[in-house]
Amino acid sequence: MKLKICGMKYEENMAQVAGLHPDYLGFIFYEKSPRNFDGTIPQLPKRIKKVGVFVDASLGFVATQVRQYGFDVIQLHGEESPKYCTDLKALLQLHGLTPQLWKVFSIKDSFDFNILQPYEGLVNAFLFDTKGKAKGGNGYVFDWSVLTDYPSTTPFILSGGIGVEEVTALLSFLEKPASDYLYGIDVNSKFEDEPGIKNIEKLQQFKNLVTINSREG
Repeated sequence: MKLKICGMKYEENMAQVAGLHPDYLGFIFYEKSPRNFDGTIPQLPKRIKKVGVFVDASLGFVATQVRQYGFDVIQLHGEESPKYCTDLKALLQLHGLTPQLWKVFSIKDSFDFNILQPYEGLVNAFLFDTKGKAKGGNGYVFDWSVLTDYPSTTPFILSGGIGVEEVTALLSFLEKPASDYLYGIDVNSKFEDEPGIKNIEKLQQFKNLVTINSREG
């Protein structure tokens, strides 16, 4: 199971977080977010993949950021259509770029999984976040039992308000069939001292608890 730490903003904090050896670091390109990124990414270990997070951004803007920062993954956190995904992949390929695409869907108490079908084969993974006022970073957990009805074999990432307090529930979820296609966990606001600054001790505690008690991905 992979670990993604999202909402990175400051170089010094990035270096500290990288020392915990997460699988992915996420950088948000959305001006309405307090974690909006417009800085410099320091040299990171090659095993840590970089994720660019975008919300209904223009194709050109996304392509520019991917070229500049060398993102391994593009996370689409808005209302991007299947056609948008197709057009984005085509544009990136023109530049010799082939990052993975992850498409985010927000869940509250229920979810119509038919919405996923047009994205099958276009994206590498789905990311399920909690439906809230903000585009991510709301700090609330959705009802994971909704995923019992997950009809796809496309890997998914679990997000939305996950913190140290959710470890027991997370480990319980990992024992259920609903987690069969779980690829990773995405954490953000529950590990912050302030937006964009991650608490290293809390992250280490979470990583230790999950790694020791769960299956390896």
